[in-house]
Amino acid sequence: MSISFTVNGAERTTDADPAKPLLWVIRDELRLTGTKYGCGVAQCGSCTVMIDGVAQRACVTPIDAVAGADITTIEGIEGPEAEAVKAAWTELEVAQCGYCQSGQIMTATAFLQETPNPTDEDITFAMDNNLCRCATYARIREAVRRAADTLEA
Repeated sequence: MSISFTVNGAERTTDADPAKPLLWVIRDELRLTGTKYGCGVAQCGSCTVMIDGVAQRACVTPIDAVAGADITTIEGIEGPEAEAVKAAWTELEVAQCGYCQSGQIMTATAFLQETPNPTDEDITFAMDNNLCRCATYARIREAVRRAADTLEA
């Protein structure tokens, strides 16, 4: 059974097992390797993508659940929130090893799209479910704050 969906603006079709996680279709079939495998149980956030504009974990999303959906990966994220987040990440040198950063950026972008004027508590709560092996949490929160402030200006 073929399953069709859009990834980063391009129509895609796969004949993968309907239960196969979206993460593996993105990485193995589409060769978009920015979305990372972290835990496989939706606890770390490394595999976060946008599905129809909502940040979701690709490691536990079966490919048949995204039939007809619009998927955005780190390679295709754009817009004012994404640009502000990426600029803040670079300016504040957030990444250390970098492994979790695509998921962090996807989550931060989705958060700022939904909450354009967040409090510091909002930021902490929104980013709390994304793990960072290097513990750059203070820089991550600072970058989200900087991106939000940039968008307000």
